[in-house]
Amino acid sequence: MAKTTSTTSAVTAINPQLALILAARHYDPFSYLGLHVENKRQVFRTFLPFAAEVSLLVNDKWQPLDKTHADGLFEWQGKGDLVAPCQLKIVTSGVTVIQADTYSFTPMLTADEIHLFAEGTLKLAYNTLGSHLCDHHGIQGVRFAVWAPNAERVSVIGSFNQWDGRINPMRSHGSSGLWELFIPNLGANTLYKFEIRNRHTGNILVKTDPYGTEFELRPGSAARVSDSNQHNWQDSEWLKSRHTADWLHAPFNCYEVHLGSWKRDENGHFLSYRRLATELVGYVKEMGYTHIELLPVSEHPLNESWGYQTTGYFGVTNRFGKPDDLRFLIDAFHQNNIGVILDWVPGHFPKDDWALARFDGTPLYEHADPRLGEHQDWGTYIFNYGRNEVRNFLIANAYYWLSEFHIDGLRVDAVASMLYLDYSRKAGEWLPNKYGGRENLDVVDFIKQLNIMVHEDFPGALTIAEESTSWPMVSRPIYLGGLGFSMKWNMGWMNDTLSYFENDPIHRRYHQDQLTFGQLYAYSENFVLPFSHDEVVHGKKSLLDKMPGDTWQKFANLRLLLCYQMTSPGKKLNFMGNEIGQGREWNVNTSIDWHLLESNWHTGIQQTNRDLNQLYRNTPALYDLDFEHQGFDWIDCHDSEQSIISYIRRARDGTFVIMLMNFTPVLRLGYRLGVPKSGKYTELFNSDAACYGGSNQGNGAGLHTDDVAWMNQAQSLLLTLPPLAGLVLRLK
Repeated sequence: MAKTTSTTSAVTAINPQLALILAARHYDPFSYLGLHVENKRQVFRTFLPFAAEVSLLVNDKWQPLDKTHADGLFEWQGKGDLVAPCQLKIVTSGVTVIQADTYSFTPMLTADEIHLFAEGTLKLAYNTLGSHLCDHHGIQGVRFAVWAPNAERVSVIGSFNQWDGRINPMRSHGSSGLWELFIPNLGANTLYKFEIRNRHTGNILVKTDPYGTEFELRPGSAARVSDSNQHNWQDSEWLKSRHTADWLHAPFNCYEVHLGSWKRDENGHFLSYRRLATELVGYVKEMGYTHIELLPVSEHPLNESWGYQTTGYFGVTNRFGKPDDLRFLIDAFHQNNIGVILDWVPGHFPKDDWALARFDGTPLYEHADPRLGEHQDWGTYIFNYGRNEVRNFLIANAYYWLSEFHIDGLRVDAVASMLYLDYSRKAGEWLPNKYGGRENLDVVDFIKQLNIMVHEDFPGALTIAEESTSWPMVSRPIYLGGLGFSMKWNMGWMNDTLSYFENDPIHRRYHQDQLTFGQLYAYSENFVLPFSHDEVVHGKKSLLDKMPGDTWQKFANLRLLLCYQMTSPGKKLNFMGNEIGQGREWNVNTSIDWHLLESNWHTGIQQTNRDLNQLYRNTPALYDLDFEHQGFDWIDCHDSEQSIISYIRRARDGTFVIMLMNFTPVLRLGYRLGVPKSGKYTELFNSDAACYGGSNQGNGAGLHTDDVAWMNQAQSLLLTLPPLAGLVLRLK
């Protein structure tokens, strides 16, 4: 806790500056403390309330300072060959320390940094603000900087000054709202906070560092001076290939993971980043995913928030290790040709009184008006995107993860809640924009600035929007009027698909449109088809548990669902546990039920996923034209009476594969399917295969076309269509 006190005396009555120092209210402590020339004499002052004796090095000799105020002001007057920074010898509780005087150092922030920050374009703001080990005037220490424009005084507090806000007040940079201070002799792992006195109310707040890159363990909230940036990256080949990659026509099959509950150790504790670099990386590679998406790994106090209630935007959560340990994990993914997408939360932040909320005693990072500044669904604050410095905070944060951690892309959380001023609000609970509309124009500008930065500065990196409405051109270039995201989650496809599968097969004939409607808009955006964490929590049940029927039908339905997802146009995403047929909902506080793999049912689901993943990445027709209508044709989407659909996926080189799906538990013998070319067709995949837990019905011997036109195709096949199964056929 801070220990700010206020003292008055006869001295302070005639010395207003000293009164302000003693009361910890001095806006410009450098004007009074340190070395000055007054009446042609050198005057040195230091305020050290816990010191018993203080001496100043003058002409290579230690000169005792006079204690001119009982609360700890020490002074010296005279003439001497004093060179800044002045050297002090301080005796406290019998311990003598020699150090440079904090208030003898010159400023470190540059005019360019201050200007660009105010303009909202300082992409490396994390190198300017926060805490940084450095050498200033040949002396090692830590430079602190923070933005608090409504503060009367800001101090750095920590165990090094007994958390006393009077001792290390910071230097103000005027109207910029920036404060800085270099404190000598501090090193890595020093815990600190900022103590802020609001200029309007006089209220004192104790805040953690918005730009802090490490924090103490929960439930503590102090920032930690970090020296964790020593990792020797080995992923140059990966980054080089990413720079030139044609991601529009490349496979993208993403495994979404919450690191704290993917797997626990033998004692139920979190796995470290470095252990995950062996176990998780090996698993993702063996399963055949192209990418992994990490739920937020920025610092957050509550496990149950899944990382979406961020308090340390620049801080790597210490649940699993230090920042360099996370770098090691990402490097391991890259060395195994696996991309890393980071879940990023610029839409809101929690109200914890030690973090961003009301940071300098005023709504600084958030809007003042609750109709703009409070998220009613989540009980959080909404960023003030119209403020340059706030926008700079978020842009710099995105830059930080992409640059410092070699992240391959950002999945931007809850974009719909950002875009609409009336999101989840009743009439009278929101304010329209200047044109009277519901669109948040400041957010539109922010998103465009974000996407321009990412695509210009990190070629090949992706931005993916979780956007659940029909906002136009989310994943179209800004120069064409779009928002500039690389891709967008297709929430409509996900909802329609799961709704269809939850129907008993006997009723599916009445809901065929839920499978076919998506093609009407499938190429309006660059879509990702997601079965994410949001679909397996809060009473929604696991994917397996959503499926109707007895045990055999549930597993057959799940295999069919995964086959349908992997062969439909659009990139892919699945949450951890989906790939083994997790039986219960996701629980953030426990591991996935890996013991289920002792059952053939679940190993069958895992093998289904593994084989589908390999089929997908090795078959260009399944990914090459995901975003273009030329890559898809219906063969038959009208057989609702039998709940069967069939379609073609094509690649740019003319190769194609055929999908045939049976959504009922009825074995269809002698089913005639139209195909575009004559010849021999083979099964590339059959979700009813015995190795997956199916009934092993199919066409293993291959199929030859008949010269019979069917389903508007020139040729046709007569085949066996297994129950609740998907087939993938290829012309041999």
